[in-house]
Amino acid sequence: MDLLLYYHPLASFCHKVLIALYEQGNEFRGEQVEPGNPASREPLLDIWPVGKMPVLHDVGRGVVVPESSIIIEYLDRYHPGNATLVPADPDTARETRLWDRFFDLYMQQPMQKFVLDRLRGEHERDPRGVNEAAATLDTAYGMLEAHLEGREWAVSDRFTLADCAAAPALFYAGIVRPVRPSHRNLIRYFERLMARPSVRRTYE
Repeated sequence: MDLLLYYHPLASFCHKVLIALYEQGNEFRGEQVEPGNPASREPLLDIWPVGKMPVLHDVGRGVVVPESSIIIEYLDRYHPGNATLVPADPDTARETRLWDRFFDLYMQQPMQKFVLDRLRGEHERDPRGVNEAAATLDTAYGMLEAHLEGREWAVSDRFTLADCAAAPALFYAGIVRPVRPSHRNLIRYFERLMARPSVRRTYE
């Protein structure tokens, strides 16, 4: 099997790539990496010394691809399978990449601030940083509520890279900072995401 994915099953950025792989129907082998286990990390560090996941190794082409958005763009170019996830139209492609970055930068990153703070000892906590992260998430929720008016998916009339990013971002952000009931467009969008077979398979 040519495609080898280094991942962790609880990592949200890994979920993003898994959703894309399942959406395209690509066959791949998953190599689960345990961060606290040096022996488990060694194969990953051999090909990507930074050690962050996910990393895709296209064995057939001899190419190592890190970073979730770059991996999905690579799959679109060389292993599109049943679906391309970045539209061909340049303007729609730009919007797709914009909302992909939106979910990563303004939802995933502040969500991780909550998680990391909870893992710290009491004397290492950063309440100011957590409050700033909460404000960022609230702003992002409000922007999405307006953006999703009349839309089925994040950008176009079909599932794209942006939706691959949205599913894990909203899944975890909603745990640390629940969406307000008044954000009906956002809630319905999240329900559509979670009903998508590729997303459901990732979380099952």
